[in-house]
Amino acid sequence: QVQLVESGGGLVQAGGSLSLSCVLSGRAFSSHVMGWFRQAPGKEREFVAAVKSAERTYYKNSVKGRFTISRDNAKNTVYLQMNVLRPEDTAVYYCAAGRRPDSYSYYYQEAAYDYWGQGTQVTVSS
Repeated sequence: QVQLVESGGGLVQAGGSLSLSCVLSGRAFSSHVMGWFRQAPGKEREFVAAVKSAERTYYKNSVKGRFTISRDNAKNTVYLQMNVLRPEDTAVYYCAAGRRPDSYSYYYQEAAYDYWGQGTQVTVSS
């Protein structure tokens, strides 16, 4: 059974930091593209960041320079370090995993991913 389990969300003041983690079980982690998406109230889910390998990371423009995605293949874990958080970063954050060829090409699209976590709430107060 494939499972993605996120952790690390919470409440933080603007300018603060949070670190999210997501563990994949039931599949070979290293062969997957791992992504983070988020959904704010009343809005559609959107791409935040993706990692194919240590050297190949991708970000939504508004989080570049503030968020860092990384992966530890030995621990089957993907991380999202979020710094200088803003109120507009408030959302439920989801991790996702995909290993189809289009997962690598279309990492910024939800449809490229096969497995999703349950989500973790991040709230940034002003």
